[in-house]
Amino acid sequence: MLRHAVTCLTMVFVLALVAGFTQAADKTHDGTVVSVAEGKLVMADKDKKEHSHAIGPTVKITLNGKEAKLADLKKGDAVKVTADEGGKVSAIAATRA
Repeated sequence: MLRHAVTCLTMVFVLALVAGFTQAADKTHDGTVVSVAEGKLVMADKDKKEHSHAIGPTVKITLNGKEAKLADLKKGDAVKVTADEGGKVSAIAATRA
């Protein structure tokens, strides 16, 4: 009986662990910068639909592979925004020709 209980608890633990990894998966959004303001990025996706993202002070931002600030991004820059399932942005990778 004890062996069965330990096996069940182990399976529950493994399932919870897998579910946690699934929920922690980040999503990326590709598009172009429409506008930038203090703590806010507005971008347009490939269908020209605009999305607004709140940008916190800890968000990692790069422009052409180099560290940048939100204010460095300009309208028309290609951008990839990485956010968690809840929509909290963790990274922005922008490129400019």
